[in-house]
Amino acid sequence: MRILLVALLALSVGAQPAFAQQDLGPDYVQTRFGPMGPAGRDLLQKVALAGLWEGPAGRMGLEKSADPKVQEASRHLIDGHADLDRRTVELARVLNVQLPTRPSEAQQGWLDEMAAAPARSPEFDRVFANRLRAAHGGVYKFLATVRTGTRNTAIRDYAKVCMDTVLDHMTVLEATGKVDFNDTEAIPLALVAQPSSVAPATPRPAPQYSQQQPPQDDGLPGGAVGLGVLALFVAGLWFWTSGRSSRRMHP
Repeated sequence: MRILLVALLALSVGAQPAFAQQDLGPDYVQTRFGPMGPAGRDLLQKVALAGLWEGPAGRMGLEKSADPKVQEASRHLIDGHADLDRRTVELARVLNVQLPTRPSEAQQGWLDEMAAAPARSPEFDRVFANRLRAAHGGVYKFLATVRTGTRNTAIRDYAKVCMDTVLDHMTVLEATGKVDFNDTEAIPLALVAQPSSVAPATPRPAPQYSQQQPPQDDGLPGGAVGLGVLALFVAGLWFWTSGRSSRRMHP
């Protein structure tokens, strides 16, 4: 009886982690920060790519623009990506993620476009502000998506820092007054500003529970509850039988 009790108690203690463990698929690996999946790896690589062209773009802005607001935005780009580059390299090393070493073809094209624009000209300031603002808008939406869905605490904290930096860069770029918000291809309209042909979904009613059937607490799996009740039953049975044996031995 004692052996059975010990076995059941051990099973009940180990049941909750077993039920809590999620199989997220072959693309995920377990780390000390939580599961690491494709979105986390993609995030690190995209932020590294951003630094490979936005840092040089900031340095070009300091050299080629005569506008103080463009120069201020350039300093934010340089400082912000110097910090993000350091964080990205460190976290990628910890999570074993390979980072790119060269900007993408599109990013190199934007740098070439800036380089071709005449120094201290309105054309350079326009290209600088619009290419960078459009890119930051796309990155910000991606960061928010990863930040919302990741189960990895390190990626979550990292995404928050990236979002703060990108929002700062968007703000100073917009402050130049050079961003063309009429270019809806580069800066798409917000979805809430577009009329929808789809009727809004009817909210699902909240489940009703009777007094005889209270809702189950999601914090504890049903299997773990059942094993706990079984262990308590066996323990009570063991103590009861032990008590009877003791009374027989000591009348």
